[in-house]
Amino acid sequence: MANKIEALKAAKDGLAIKAEIARFAEIGWEAIDDDDLQHRLKWLGVFFRKSTPGRFMVRMRIPNGLLSSDQMRVLASVVEKCGEHGVADITTRQNIQMRGILLEDVPEMFDKFRSVGLTSVQSAMDNIRNITGSPVAGIDANELYDTRELAIQVQNLLTNNGEGNPAFTNLPRKFNIAIAGCRDNSTHAEINDLAFVPAFKEESKETFGFNVLVGGFFSAKRIAAAIPLNVWVAPEDVVALCEALLIVFRDNGLRDSRQKSRLMYLIDEWGIEKFRMEVEKQMGKPLAAAAAKDEIEWEKRDHIGVHKQKQAGLNYVGLQIPVGRMYAPDMYEFARLAETYGNGDMRLTVEQNLIITHVSDANVTELLQEPLLQKFPVDPDNLMRGLVSCTGNQFCPVAIVETKNRSLALTKQLAEDYELKKVVRIHWSGCPNSCAQPQVADIGFTGCKARKDGKVVDGVDIYMGGTVGKDAHLGTCVMEKVPCEDLREVVGKLLVERFGAIPRTTSTNVAIATSSAELVSVN
Repeated sequence: MANKIEALKAAKDGLAIKAEIARFAEIGWEAIDDDDLQHRLKWLGVFFRKSTPGRFMVRMRIPNGLLSSDQMRVLASVVEKCGEHGVADITTRQNIQMRGILLEDVPEMFDKFRSVGLTSVQSAMDNIRNITGSPVAGIDANELYDTRELAIQVQNLLTNNGEGNPAFTNLPRKFNIAIAGCRDNSTHAEINDLAFVPAFKEESKETFGFNVLVGGFFSAKRIAAAIPLNVWVAPEDVVALCEALLIVFRDNGLRDSRQKSRLMYLIDEWGIEKFRMEVEKQMGKPLAAAAAKDEIEWEKRDHIGVHKQKQAGLNYVGLQIPVGRMYAPDMYEFARLAETYGNGDMRLTVEQNLIITHVSDANVTELLQEPLLQKFPVDPDNLMRGLVSCTGNQFCPVAIVETKNRSLALTKQLAEDYELKKVVRIHWSGCPNSCAQPQVADIGFTGCKARKDGKVVDGVDIYMGGTVGKDAHLGTCVMEKVPCEDLREVVGKLLVERFGAIPRTTSTNVAIATSSAELVSVN
């Protein structure tokens, strides 16, 4: 018996409402069929949100995190039109989500996207999500392969050049793809359904390509790290392998239960050898065995700060965007800075930060003096530098706790309480779906309800031990149902015991304040 979403997709493909979007804009959201409103609009990247009825969220596709100043201005104009409701968030998939959008403005918004080569199509529900890659592809002096063109080619295949591709709009469930061309696993390969990591075919390192990992995912029910497919592919076969593997998943993936529809469950049922054989059959040729070792040899970089590019005399400047949140004036300024000091090129990172590239040696000092860099610094403290947060229950309907304000407030308080000699990566997810990837953090939180003094309060489960970069692995839950109001003391103790933090004062920490409107507001 098909589940509700499978029945919905069988009745009408989500992409079919692309032809109806102008009518929807005319009749208004309240007159739209509920299945179209709640679900099928997501095939166009448009999300109805109960917390902001009439104000929609739009999720972009920004392959490899590549963004031009012209594109940023278009996104800024969309946010600006929303007035006090407008807000944009950089996501953990090198992407941007914008909130506060009126349905009547969507047709014009789509036209704006098309004019600068942007699209939001197939960015949600049972589709392939944003294709991630190294945020410094093409400018990193030590990169092994420039992944930009591959990421764009994969997106163009899956979305029919941004117009929508019905061949890939009915997967059993969502699907994540990462393509890494650097030595530090900047894409978090292990948490993707399909990941390409750099590897030379021979020990002599003459032929470059990628080892392939499959099956990584987070959900409330299960957390699984990607496993080797025992396949090595040359760069020219990456797109074909993506297509073949997705067809195998589309045609054979489990669909009875939404909880067991991710790729790893098919691999569990078939075994990795049968899965590989079916992918080879779909490709029409055998695939080479995986290289003996990959080239992920470095600790993970966060790309914050000023760094030399491989182009002589040029630099990329990584700005820390606290919890990824931006407003229209910020976005216009990013576009201006990218053009004034660079060549208009920007990059987004999976840590929710932004990079301005091609800044000449002569322009670095002047860029660092720009007022915007007071808000989005190049040298944040070692706690703010590693902070990542999901949307939280301010906007997300499944989040259990508020995250962005709370995470900023706690981080600020802990930085006042302790001195840290190294970066500590703290990730906040508002629910067990783990959108902020707490299992890859040094300290990760997933929202829950807890009890304190006989009352139900906001709480978190605490994960620790996640590592990124070389030999990456997922962390485990070490504490359950910790009240959020106790986190200043609990996390402070962890920072001292596990990360060598030095208390700045001997005063007793007080409970974290949960109201921090001055840090992140909706206007």
